[in-house]
Amino acid sequence: MPTLNLLSATEAAVQIAKGKITSEQLVRDCIERIAAREPTVRAWTHFDANAAIQQARERDQSMSRGLLHGIPIAVKDFIDTCDMPTGYGSAIYANHRPAWDASCVALARAAGAVVLGKTVSTELAYFTPGKTANPRNLAHTPGGSSSGSAAAVADNMVPLAFGTQTAGSVIRPAAFCGIVGYKPSFGLISRAGAKPLSDAMDTIGTLARSVPDAALLAAAASGRNDLLIEQPLTTAPRVGICRTHEWPRVQAATQTAMALAISKLGAAGVTLIDVDLPPEFAGLVQAQMDIMTYEMARALAYEWHAHRAQLSQRLQDLIAAGLALPRERYDTAVTLARNCRRMSAQLFENVDVLLAPSTAGEAPRGLDATGDPLFNRMWTILHTPCVHLPFTQGPNALPVGLQLVGAIGADRQTLLCADYLLRKLI
Repeated sequence: MPTLNLLSATEAAVQIAKGKITSEQLVRDCIERIAAREPTVRAWTHFDANAAIQQARERDQSMSRGLLHGIPIAVKDFIDTCDMPTGYGSAIYANHRPAWDASCVALARAAGAVVLGKTVSTELAYFTPGKTANPRNLAHTPGGSSSGSAAAVADNMVPLAFGTQTAGSVIRPAAFCGIVGYKPSFGLISRAGAKPLSDAMDTIGTLARSVPDAALLAAAASGRNDLLIEQPLTTAPRVGICRTHEWPRVQAATQTAMALAISKLGAAGVTLIDVDLPPEFAGLVQAQMDIMTYEMARALAYEWHAHRAQLSQRLQDLIAAGLALPRERYDTAVTLARNCRRMSAQLFENVDVLLAPSTAGEAPRGLDATGDPLFNRMWTILHTPCVHLPFTQGPNALPVGLQLVGAIGADRQTLLCADYLLRKLI
């Protein structure tokens, strides 16, 4: 029975550095877990156990490269890798092999990471699901588009994974699978080598089973060592309770999660302040949808014109809608988003972070859709850092949590607060 795969990445890194375990031992336990669970979870598009063991042996025989030395990671199959296929979740790119690593992958390797393989993405990171099931209940969606990354981490196949988010593709699968998802401030991790979809919103994020682990991968991929959580906060942050304009659409599971969080955090001495969003923010969900639809339709121009028959009907319809969306409507959405970003600083005048819904509720039943990113769209277009906090279950025994939102660029503070609050919630 493998056990090292249950270690957090931060603890595994310490044990490797001290010589208590080897990278090969850790990787072999991950491989054993994958062998046992992949036939049902189906998180991977490419996995080569022998290549992973060879990488691990090389790490064990060399001096430490950096933060991730000897630590296995997974890479969403929407992010380029020079030694593995990158299919972008589409039959168009079957057996496609880039000649390069994406920036985040190259930097993770430079920091000593062992890349185990590529994880399932929805079709071109839009809404048509891949093959992955939710490891908490195989009859339910894992969310998307970073479906495989979230499932692999949640199922203890790998401690860390890269995802991408344009609407809710890191936070939503993290919520549905019951793990930590971190969507950094826009641009904090370079997008070079991830297939472009929306210049206004594409963001590289990390998935892990703890906040320090999510921060560790982000630090290695960005060169921002200030993101590392080496010492936890000792003073309780001020938390704004932000139900958002979309609150009427939450389900009972999320309502209960919010009430539980308020109760637990209040009992722990955390200052809680209700924060209402300005009325202008009520239009941000539609603005995000308009911008994403418009920009994605143009980013996928090659696929549309050269390989339309290989696109799902759902994606064809979405691209057609984006091409038909009036330029004036797009420009209006861009202006609203820009203005609201400027206004967003006022949300944090009296609080350090906001606590808001991540999803409407538990992961929906069925594998033919990935759930609604409604509660992620606004924060993605605002460019704020977000961390999903998994801490409870819904009526179907599936994970439920909330997301913590910080001011634009305040990623270190947001991660520190997320770590502090999650410890109080679980």
